[in-house]
Amino acid sequence: MAKLYFYYSAMNAGKTTTLLQSAYNYHERGMRTLIMTPALDNRYGEGVVASRIGLKANARRFAGSDDLLGLVEADIAARGPLHCVFVDEAQFLSKAQVWQLSDVVDRLNIPVLAYGLRTDFRGELFEGSRYLLAWADNLEEIKTICHSGRKATMVVRVDEQGRAVTEGPQVEIGGNDRYVSVSRAEFKHITEGRGRIELQQPMLPLGEGL
Repeated sequence: MAKLYFYYSAMNAGKTTTLLQSAYNYHERGMRTLIMTPALDNRYGEGVVASRIGLKANARRFAGSDDLLGLVEADIAARGPLHCVFVDEAQFLSKAQVWQLSDVVDRLNIPVLAYGLRTDFRGELFEGSRYLLAWADNLEEIKTICHSGRKATMVVRVDEQGRAVTEGPQVEIGGNDRYVSVSRAEFKHITEGRGRIELQQPMLPLGEGL
């Protein structure tokens, strides 16, 4: 029986890497998948899902007003049977789109694996995450660590000096230069102005700098 899965974490926990590995596993078994990604996130090019370690795949872009059940049905009509749907950056889904994904599961009997952040830089739930937490059949946390050594569960938005930004729009696309995953205790420390983040330097390719 198909299910709706929500894999959530703070940033840089390997969500997209896990998504791409899971899609690859389906392909190895001769099964067809559909990867979907929000149109507003084009850091790696339009219609591309990419991980920090270099894995990437083509994806179907969708806007906030798109009917995801309709997109899946159209894909099946054009290309044939579908065995799994993957959704990257699922925090950007609307309430209606989460419900549509549940219809993909319940009406079409196709499993949906959604990957995303749980909370924003203010510690508040994204809309997509809120309803995935409410309606998904399975919830799985992908863990990562804070620079303090504790488990990172929250995300801080920072300025060029590494100080916390506590106001602004909920959605602002960025990477390690704008967002840092931290523990709840560290989130309080930084957002209350009692500390700052040392911004990460660009990572060397594996094997260099040893």
